[in-house]
Amino acid sequence: MTPKPTDEDYRHLLELRSGLRRFLHWSEQQARSAGVTPAQHQLLLAIRGHPDPRGPTVGDIAGHLLLRHHSAVGLIDRAEAAGLVVRGPDPDNPSAVRLRLTAQGSRQLETLSELHLEELEHLAPTMHTLWQALEDHPAR
Repeated sequence: MTPKPTDEDYRHLLELRSGLRRFLHWSEQQARSAGVTPAQHQLLLAIRGHPDPRGPTVGDIAGHLLLRHHSAVGLIDRAEAAGLVVRGPDPDNPSAVRLRLTAQGSRQLETLSELHLEELEHLAPTMHTLWQALEDHPAR
């Protein structure tokens, strides 16, 4: 039988979730301050962080951002209109489209990523402590 969560478990879970929500809220504010929407920021990161040197497909983006295909297309359309991304043909598959960042998209993502890495350095000790407390909890 699985033991019930303790008061301490609930406190740790609350602190962890609150910390994650504060970081996400902060991240959204940073994106808006940089002139992109939070969704566009996530799109830029999904493109730049994708391991395929040809760039991600629309389907890849939909998967990374947990969006339906048509929602990803709409986000990409808006980002393309804003000059952040471009579509290009897949050299190996004529029916596929690959995405890449424009120079403007790269600059905005780099600025945001520097801020995010700095913020994560500040949060890491607290988040690590909370995570460790949850990991150290006896197996349920």
